[in-house]
Amino acid sequence: DWRMYSWDIAGSIAHATMLGEQGIIEKSEADKITGELRQIRDDIASGTLPIDFEAEDIHMFVEAELTKRIGETGKRLHTARSRNDQVALDIRLYLRQEIRALQELLAELLAVIANKASDNMQAVMPGFTHLQHGQPVTFAHYILAYAQMIRRDVERLDDVYARTDVMPLGSCALASTTYPLNRHRVAELLGFSAVTENSMDGVSDRDFVIELASALSIMMMHLSRF
Repeated sequence: DWRMYSWDIAGSIAHATMLGEQGIIEKSEADKITGELRQIRDDIASGTLPIDFEAEDIHMFVEAELTKRIGETGKRLHTARSRNDQVALDIRLYLRQEIRALQELLAELLAVIANKASDNMQAVMPGFTHLQHGQPVTFAHYILAYAQMIRRDVERLDDVYARTDVMPLGSCALASTTYPLNRHRVAELLGFSAVTENSMDGVSDRDFVIELASALSIMMMHLSRF
């Protein structure tokens, strides 16, 4: 899960910012935490700080490094947060990025197919049915069939993205917290369009992961045919 380090840190920065704004921790502590988290992110990215693969997970690695650097203040970061909702958040942040990256690649492929079709409006080829020669078609017509498939793949990814783009932080272990959180503020900082409405579902929902795997399976079937 080291690939999620930047999203784990982004989630922690948003959480600490909100804690400071709400007065749950001192504003000075929140600023100290967020400043050092940004430095840790830069150090990992540059290779200055190698990831310790003996750590339990990326979340514990970042938190331990933060505490090592700024002492007890680093421990305040986990106020009103559980590993459960933190993991759920990281997965959603990571997959949102991956979904959009995939859609960009599919859009590039669609553009290539459209251009190739435009160049072959008069190129005639046999259509096939049951492995036998069938009616004649143009190559443009043939290749645009794949454009239709890929368009549906992009639409399916849009659907998955909408259900992934929901912010779970604040659910804590399973029953939320008595701290006066501002979940919508965290969602705003992280660019989420909504927050989860039930804390138990918020930490346990992985429907969107399965749904993405399904959409990618269909996409790969189309690319295999192609």
